[in-house]
Amino acid sequence: MLPHSFLKPDNSLSMMPFWFWNDRLDVDQLLKQLGEFHARGIYGVVIHPRIGLSTETPWMSDALLGCMRVVIEAAQRRGMTVVLYDEAMYPSGSSGGQVVAENPDYACRGMVMQYEPPVDANHYLVYSGKTQSGRTVYIVDRPIESAIRGVHFMDDSGDVAEAGETWWDRRAPEERPAATDLLNTDAVQCFVRLVYQRYYDTFGEYFGATIPAIFTDEPYVMGRFSPFDPRPGTTGILEHVNAFLGYDFAPHLPALWLDDEPDAERYRADYQRAIYRRLEETYYRTLSDWCVSHGVALTGHPANADDIGPLRHFQWPGQDVIMGDILPGELAVTGAPSTQAKCAASSAIHLGRSRNVNEFMGAYGEDISFETYEFVANWLLVRGCNLLVPHAFFYSVRGARVDDCPPQLGPNGPWWDNPELVEFHQRCQRLCWVNFEALPLCRVAVLGRSDRLPELVCRSLYENQIDFHYLEDRHLWEDAVIAEESIEVGPMHYDVLVAERAFVDERVLDAVSGFKSKGRLLILEECADFVDQLKQFVAPMVATADPEPWLRARIVKKGGALWCMLFNEGTDAIEPIVTLPERNAWHEVDSVAGQVVGAVDGGMSQSIALASGDIRLFWSES
Repeated sequence: MLPHSFLKPDNSLSMMPFWFWNDRLDVDQLLKQLGEFHARGIYGVVIHPRIGLSTETPWMSDALLGCMRVVIEAAQRRGMTVVLYDEAMYPSGSSGGQVVAENPDYACRGMVMQYEPPVDANHYLVYSGKTQSGRTVYIVDRPIESAIRGVHFMDDSGDVAEAGETWWDRRAPEERPAATDLLNTDAVQCFVRLVYQRYYDTFGEYFGATIPAIFTDEPYVMGRFSPFDPRPGTTGILEHVNAFLGYDFAPHLPALWLDDEPDAERYRADYQRAIYRRLEETYYRTLSDWCVSHGVALTGHPANADDIGPLRHFQWPGQDVIMGDILPGELAVTGAPSTQAKCAASSAIHLGRSRNVNEFMGAYGEDISFETYEFVANWLLVRGCNLLVPHAFFYSVRGARVDDCPPQLGPNGPWWDNPELVEFHQRCQRLCWVNFEALPLCRVAVLGRSDRLPELVCRSLYENQIDFHYLEDRHLWEDAVIAEESIEVGPMHYDVLVAERAFVDERVLDAVSGFKSKGRLLILEECADFVDQLKQFVAPMVATADPEPWLRARIVKKGGALWCMLFNEGTDAIEPIVTLPERNAWHEVDSVAGQVVGAVDGGMSQSIALASGDIRLFWSES
C-alpha cells in the first residue's frame, strides 16, 4: 500500500507561489483569493509587494502590514503558510530606498575608471597608473547612483504609458528607489532592522509556524541603472580583495574595464570571487544569523544561476528559472541556467537542509502553454527540488500590471478553472514529498566553484542516466572526509569526482591527492573515453538498451522504500527499453490518482513510453 504521507502530504509541501500585491488592496478580495488558492491545492504563498501597489499602502507601512496580518491570520486558520518577502520589488537589500533615506552614507558605492583625478570629497582615489595603451587612468571609489525597481507606478493609475512590441516595453514608468551598499555591514544591519526586525516585531507570534521563512531576492552588489559603468566595490574594498586573493590587486584594476590588459579574464574572475565572498559575509551571513536566532528560515536565491557559494547561508537554499531559459531540448542542458535546480538541491543535501527552492516561470511571456508550465516543474522535480515557487499569481491585472513579467498563473490566468490545474498542483505536492527528506542514490560529485558551475561534463552524466551533485570546491578543505576511495560530505558518499579542467587548481589537487591516485578524479578534457571510465566506478540509475540522451533518471531512498522518477526532457516522444535496479517488484504510481497502476520487475527490461515533458513515477516498497 502506498504510504499515507505520499497520498496526503503535508500542506507545507504544496506549491508556494509569489502572490503579487500590485494594486489597491481590498481585504475581502485578499481573503477571497486566499480561499481560491486553498480550494485549488495551494497551501502556501509568498506575499510579494509588487509594481502597481497603491501609495495608500506603501512599503512597510502600518496599512500594508495590517493587510498582511489579516492574510496571515486567515492562513493560520486554514493550515496554510505565508513566506514574507523582504523588499519592495527587487533586488533585495534596500527596503524600497528606506536604508539610504535613513543614512545617505549607506548608498551603493562602486569603482569607476576615469581619465581625470577625483575632485569630489566623497570620491576616493583607489589607484592611478598607465594602462597597456599608455594612457593614465584613475580608479575611483564613489557613490554610483544606482537604484532598485520601484513598487509604485509614477502615475498611480497604472495605465499603459504607450504601446510597444513586448510586454516589457508596455510597462508603465515606475519609481526608482536608491540602492544600498550591500558590501557595507552597517548598511545591511540597517536593512535588517527596517525589514526583518519590523516583521518580527509585528508578526513574531507566527514565526516558525504560519510564517516559516523570509524570502530574499537576487541581491545585486551594484543595484541597477547606474550611469557610470561601475565595478563592484565599497570604501576599503581593496584591503579585503588583497587578503582574499593573497596578492596586491591594485595594478590589475584596469583589467576590470579594459580587454587589452594582460590576463584580463583571469583578474576579472579573481575579483568576482573576492567580491562574492565579501557579499557572503556582509549580506547573506547577516540575514542568515538573524533568521536562525528568530526561528525562521532564510530562503530565496542569489543573483546568478550558478551561484552556489551563497546558498550555504540559506536554511532553504534556492534558485530561479526565468526568461524562458529552460525549455524542452537543448535549453534544458545548455548554459548556466541549466545548473540551477541541481545547484540548490546539491547545496541542501550537503548542508543538511530539508528544503530547497526554485522560483520558476518569471518572464516566460504571455503566451506560454500549460504544457510548458508542467515541463519546467518536472524539470525541477527530477533534479531534486522540493519546494516550487511559481511566478506568479497576480492580485490584479489592471492596466500595465498585466505586463509585469508574465505569465499570470493565478486567479486571472487562463487555466484557473481547469480541473487539470488542481491535479497538477496535487501531483507536484506529492513529488515534492518524494524529494523531501530523501537520500538520493547518487555516487558522483561534480566539482564547482562558489560563483560558477560546469555544464558540459554534466550533460554527459544526464545523457547516460548517471545522477550527480555539484560539490563546491571549498567543501574539500573545509568539511569533506576524503579517503582514497570515497569523498563524504554530509550524508553523501561519492565514489568519483568529475570535473572540467578549468575548475581544477592546486588546492583541489592537494585536497584529493590520495583519491586522485586511485583514478577517481576524472577530468573531462583528459579522458578519451570519459563515460566508460566513469562506469568503472558507478552504474547508471537505470539501464537502457540503447543510448537515451533525453531520458533523465532519479532514484531516492525514503523510509526504507525506493522511488524512481523518469523524465523526458527532449522535444520528441521516446520509448526507451529500461531496466530498473534489481530489487523487489517495482510499482508504477499514478501521482495524480494516488494509485498503483502497474508492476515492473527489477532487473527486467521494459518499454516505457514518455511524451516530451512527461514524468513517470515508480515505487519499490521496503
